[in-house]
Amino acid sequence: MSEHAPAAGTGISRRKLLLVSGAAGISAFAGCATGGTPSETGPETVPRTVADHSSPDLEKWIDEVPRPGAAEPTGTKDGQPYYELEMNEFEQKLHSDLPPTTVWGYDGQFPGPTIEAEQGEPIYVRWQNDLPDEHLLPVDTTVHEELIPYDIDGVRTVTHLHGGNVEAASDGKAMGWFTRDFAEKGPKFEKKDYYYVNDQPPATLWYHDHAVGITRLNVYAGLAGFYLLRNDHERELGLPEDEYEIPLVIQDRSIDEDGSLFYPSAVSADRGGDDSHPETSIVPEFYGDVPVVNGKAWPRLSVEPETYRFRLLNGSNSRYYNLELLEYDEATGETGGAGPSFVQVGNDGGLLSEPVEIDGRLEMGVGQRADVAVDFSDYAGETLLLHNDAPSLYRGSVDNSDETKPLSEIVLVDVAESGSAEEPETVPETLTDVPDLRAESVDQHRHLTLATGSDEYGRMKHFLGNREQSSGYALDDPVTEEPELGSTEIWSIANNTAMSHPMHLHLVHFQVLGRESLSDYDSDTDGVDPDALESPEPYELGWNDVVTVDPAEVVHVIVHFGEYEGLFNDQTGEYMWHCHMIEHEDYDMMRPFRVLPADDDSDE
Repeated sequence: MSEHAPAAGTGISRRKLLLVSGAAGISAFAGCATGGTPSETGPETVPRTVADHSSPDLEKWIDEVPRPGAAEPTGTKDGQPYYELEMNEFEQKLHSDLPPTTVWGYDGQFPGPTIEAEQGEPIYVRWQNDLPDEHLLPVDTTVHEELIPYDIDGVRTVTHLHGGNVEAASDGKAMGWFTRDFAEKGPKFEKKDYYYVNDQPPATLWYHDHAVGITRLNVYAGLAGFYLLRNDHERELGLPEDEYEIPLVIQDRSIDEDGSLFYPSAVSADRGGDDSHPETSIVPEFYGDVPVVNGKAWPRLSVEPETYRFRLLNGSNSRYYNLELLEYDEATGETGGAGPSFVQVGNDGGLLSEPVEIDGRLEMGVGQRADVAVDFSDYAGETLLLHNDAPSLYRGSVDNSDETKPLSEIVLVDVAESGSAEEPETVPETLTDVPDLRAESVDQHRHLTLATGSDEYGRMKHFLGNREQSSGYALDDPVTEEPELGSTEIWSIANNTAMSHPMHLHLVHFQVLGRESLSDYDSDTDGVDPDALESPEPYELGWNDVVTVDPAEVVHVIVHFGEYEGLFNDQTGEYMWHCHMIEHEDYDMMRPFRVLPADDDSDE
């Protein structure tokens, strides 16, 4: 196993955790780096930190929020729709006052085209890498240098369908990467054409790059898009559709005067950086200073005084969002009272059993989706602001400095003076049947840990561990979690670090049982009494594939591996679980788990 410093133990106080965060956890709040590169390793440039850069002062609310284009099949394979989506480099205007920005995307789009699929109807997708040999951003070649051949030509990519209940060979493994035209392939590469069975509840899924050690850069460059899974039952609910259904991916970026993307290539001295670090260095987290919604910076969204369905996705690298619609005076830039509330109808894994009106703000960690209805009928002619009050270093910040303050203004919403003469759409009182996973039916209780340490350069790293090794394992250590197909497990995730982490499991969707303080948690005792826990938040009901674990907290989730009461499907093989703050995932907060065949299938 790779050497690293031990993590903070459970005895550390919450105050000390926060102080540690303030001293070392703040990493990169605006990007920097320019140019191309003669290989994946990036251009030879002077290392840049957050202190070297701030984005230009752009006029807000100029550009309308675009809607992602739709992907179309290019043919069929085995009688099923077949898609070819090409990863390429192109120029796209992020703001009317900026020159075109060089970005990466799928089929010339950032974000990529939306794939619309039907429950129970499989599709094939070939994710074709046509990226240049030179990377858009500088690459730290010390990240997993024992696993990654940095001297090969071309950029490594592999696409993961986030939220997909799919076969292991099509999961987009971190080590299943490939370069242009599949010239070079990683050790876990299995097939060119991915098979998505779509045998799961309708939901807002998304696809994004997942190549080991470089995911943060590939996603930041633009490699992500929506994947919407539908069925007849959902259509019959009468939820807003067509022009009244809008996917919105919220990201943060940092931009130079010439329009180019900026991403830091060094850790600043006041955040622990020094001459002992590699010249181009990974940073612990990234927080940009410009909100980008569907590929536009500081945009405005025009709506009618009707009910809309927003499919929200936090597609940022590290930033949390705490969202609320507020009344807004565009002339003064001042916010007023609360606007229309979010009525959540679905989250990561699909529809909730019944709608939940969000009282106040909607929290979204990286990778999480929120399917919400918003009724604008009482706000005709008014201007609203989608407002965020989540600071960077979420629930780990020690002050309200310029570096940690929220990226507060996300998108302006213009409500037209009048709409159709019809009554606004109402959300049904019942949406779908979500069967409960019951704590008393579990076959295994796993005690898992989130930990921090450092590498040989003294840089912060994050790790995942378990009861046997709470300080964490390296990515390439042997698999330690091996659930059996058909089993139900509780995963208790204890956060020994100084900040919140959005934890994601591939393949499966889980239900949140509840939370408790780390000081009350006994990792030597199996079994959980949900009634003794802090209840899940309303937006955590139903099926989730990302859950937030706050500092000094334990979150208990229950997960079934395989088909459950007619939902999902049976899959075995190796998958990943990881923090979805992408800088953490890259270094080293990601681990494999392996779903084993059931005992009665072991001889087949």
